Amino acid sequence: MSNSPFSGTGVAVITPFTSSLDVDYESLRQLIDYLIDSDIDYLVAMGTTAEPSTISAEEKKQIFDCFVETTANRVPLVMGLGSNNTAALVQSLQQLDFKGFSAILSVSPYYNKPTQEGIFRHYKALDEATPLPLILYNVPGRTAANITAETTLKIAHNCPNVIGIKEASGDLLQGREILEGRPEGFIVVSGDDETAIPLIQSGAEGVISVIAGGFPNLFKSGIQAAIEGDHKKADEIANLVQSIADQVYAEGNPGGIKAVLTLRGMIENQLRLPLIPVAEAVGSALKTFVDKYD
Repeated sequence: MSNSPFSGTGVAVITPFTSSLDVDYESLRQLIDYLIDSDIDYLVAMGTTAEPSTISAEEKKQIFDCFVETTANRVPLVMGLGSNNTAALVQSLQQLDFKGFSAILSVSPYYNKPTQEGIFRHYKALDEATPLPLILYNVPGRTAANITAETTLKIAHNCPNVIGIKEASGDLLQGREILEGRPEGFIVVSGDDETAIPLIQSGAEGVISVIAGGFPNLFKSGIQAAIEGDHKKADEIANLVQSIADQVYAEGNPGGIKAVLTLRGMIENQLRLPLIPVAEAVGSALKTFVDKYD
């Protein structure tokens, strides 16, 4: 198991909005404090869960500043930064201010459906331009193009600034193939809450979680049990997480986790179109878990 700052439980943090759909910075600061006080190991700003597609460049800059100021070096910060335009992303890597961040999480190019060689060349270009360590992000359910284990390992062995992968395919066999073939120091973290504990039991370093954003103590205890080899406790929590995940993801992400945080009184239940809040039935099911855990 690695001593990487990105071991353990990371959280992909949501973006709270006011009723007028402005970014709610006060709630964001409170949420960051809540997660750090819950002993979350690191935070991801502007991952998929943060609705980056509907947030302007100026808003993103202010959100990043809010994370850096509020976190105040208490935990490592990862910046979500991806694009399906490789040249534009390389330019961003050369121009943006990364002060206060420890790494970049960069999603595989979406919508274009590149070949495996195209995906490799995309990350090779980022590897040559990045000012910070880079973590791959494979989430084929959103990008429409899986990064195969073979391609991940090719990147891992040929791109020295790429330090790991957030593997969110949900395919445990693929995750285990990466674990078996990775070079020393290349970290594997799950990006899929439902298979995170089994992947850690296979040797992965941890998770970048959505559910831990609303149930930090519960989920972190399961991740920690898996890391420490307490398989009985880890399996028990994995079963609980599966029940929670069925509702959190019933209508996609981040609608479910925003409903949880609304039930906790931490944010307003607002999303920017085309995303909308979850249906009342899903909210009622989630309330059962919120009342019971954390």
